[in-house]
Amino acid sequence: MSEDGQTPSTLFLERQTYRRRRIIDGVKLVPVLGLVVFFLPVLWAGDGRTSGGLIYLFTAWGFLIILMAVLSRLVSRLLGDEQPGRQGGDREGL
Repeated sequence: MSEDGQTPSTLFLERQTYRRRRIIDGVKLVPVLGLVVFFLPVLWAGDGRTSGGLIYLFTAWGFLIILMAVLSRLVSRLLGDEQPGRQGGDREGL
């Protein structure tokens, strides 16, 4: 209880701030996900299927590229909303 006898209000984040933080957390976890995905074929090394492992690696690589492209677009959109004076790209003065 506070000094005036009322219970303190709960602390919460705005929806936009919460969403921005979760997307940035996702961006930080992508390299860890990439390491896990790339080292899975090491467990398959006893199978002797090299072509299947290569197809898997290139598919995982493409998936990680697409995932980072989507997340970077989301982050740039969310951070662009915070800067009201910024319109268009960074190359306006060029």
